[in-house]
Parts: sequence; C-alpha cells; structure tokens
Amino acid sequence: MTAWLPDNSSLHHGDASHHRADAFTVLRNQAANQTAHVTAAGAAWLAGAAAYPRSTLAQWEAHPSSPGVLPCGSAFDVVNVPTLFGRRMLEHLWSDGPGSGPVATHRGRMLLFASPGTAQRLPSLLDWEEWGGGPEPRAAMGPRGHDDEGEGDGKVPPLLCHGTGDAVTVPPLTCTSTTPGPRWLVAPDTRSPWLPGPDVLLWACVRVTRSTPSPVTPPAARNSIFPPADPDANVYDVSRRR
Repeated sequence: MTAWLPDNSSLHHGDASHHRADAFTVLRNQAANQTAHVTAAGAAWLAGAAAYPRSTLAQWEAHPSSPGVLPCGSAFDVVNVPTLFGRRMLEHLWSDGPGSGPVATHRGRMLLFASPGTAQRLPSLLDWEEWGGGPEPRAAMGPRGHDDEGEGDGKVPPLLCHGTGDAVTVPPLTCTSTTPGPRWLVAPDTRSPWLPGPDVLLWACVRVTRSTPSPVTPPAARNSIFPPADPDANVYDVSRRR
C-alpha cells in the first residue's frame, strides 16, 4: 500500500465521532459545490474516455440534462458498490485518507471512479486478503432490485468492477438533488482528477468492514433445574385460598 495509508491494525475509536463529523462536513461541501453541474474541465475529462470526444462534448452541450454512456478502461474504471457501504467508504476516504475521485449514484448503487486497472486488481486483492464476499449472487437482490449489503459477516459485500470492455451510465452535466436517474455526488471538476487505485479502495473496504459491528449472537439457552411444564396439567390459582 502507498505511504500515506495509516496503520491498518487498529481503529481509532476514541476520535471516530470527530472524524465522522469532519467527513460529513467535507461531503456536504462537495455536494453543495459540485453536485449541480460538471465543470467544463471535468466534462472534457469525461469526454476523453469516449472514442470521439468532440462529438460527445457537442452532444452534451445540446442535451446537458441527459445522462450519457462512457466506456471504462482508458480514462477510468468504476467500482460499483451498495449505497450504504459506499457512503461509509467515502467517510473513511475523506476523514482518514486522501479523499476520492468523482462519485455518482445510480439505481441504488454508488459508482466510485477509480484509476484504470482497478477493476481487474481490486477483486484479486480482496480475495488474496480473504476479505472478498464472492461473486455477485442474483439471490441477494432485494425486492426493489437493491442488493443486500451483507454487513456484519466479516466480508466486503459483492462489488461490481467495470473495466476494459465495460461501459457505465454517467449522470448529466447539470442535475440537482431532485433529478431522477443518475446524479453526481462528487462531480469531476478538472482535466486530470485524482483517482484512487486498488490499494486505496482495498484499504477503505477493510476499514468499513472492521468498523461494522458483527451481528449479535443470541445467548445459549440455560439449563433449568426444574422439569419442563406439562401442557396438559391443571393449573389452579392458589392465591385465592383462605
């Protein structure tokens, strides 16, 4: 892992609330400044992922409120995670780490834009470190198409990693918090945004998993010294006797 990463062996429980407050403050500021629209430099970076950047930019200029589809693998990869787990990843990335690259939400999932090659390496790193949750199971999908988070089982929930040969839906250049469909949580604002690599996202996944409490195991049944009650026995109220 890179040099900036803090110690993975322990969690800082004593100042967790301080970190959490700072993380949410940063995310709120990011949302206030960037969710509404993508900057011209950010749009140029996004269009660079397409086969014909100029045509893509022209189409976006004509329809700035329409989502687009871009290929992965050249300018960026995308790690697609459950929304709640993704928000907790962002919390750790902003409070304890270097922050994040562009982030979008779509269909109950969070799309983390990552450096090219992340889609191939991250699942292997998770499996190697024995944090992986296995392939995405269809049975895990909830009634609304959202997948179960699988938190508290000591594993990272199934991640969908989009790389070379894949394409993703990106939010429109201009959108608000009430815009239906995909929208930006952290919109691109530069021609060369910093993108987390597989080591950074692995670290964030592990931090979230370690900080999630395990499900409470019901206590074992006690052995009573009294024999079990006979369901057919007659029960009398002796408190009324005189």
